[in-house]
Amino acid sequence: QVQLVESGGGLVQAGGSLRVSCAASGRTFSSYGMGWFRQAPGKARELVAAISWSGSRTVYADSVKGRFTISRDNAKNTVYLQMNSLKPEDTAVYYCAAGTSGSVYNRRYDYWGQGTQVTVSS
Repeated sequence: QVQLVESGGGLVQAGGSLRVSCAASGRTFSSYGMGWFRQAPGKARELVAAISWSGSRTVYADSVKGRFTISRDNAKNTVYLQMNSLKPEDTAVYYCAAGTSGSVYNRRYDYWGQGTQVTVSS
């Protein structure tokens, strides 16, 4: 069982940066692959970035490649999403998720956080 709590969302101007964090409970965090998803009003939830349990493999949505970086600190039970060069279209609720099935490319996520709002003004 893993409980996930996101933090770090907020309001930022276009072109700015923001880092969101996801703190996980439990002693088995390092065995979980992690992902960041987002959902904008009226749109489907989409995978933004994912990272393997060791941090050695990452994947990104095409829309954020080169701007966002996912990382994790297994000693702190935390996964991060560094977001640079933010655009208004990045505005969404950002969720972190954890799972063990599949790979970083096609993981099934079993645990979800409550989400944190990121708003990018133009």
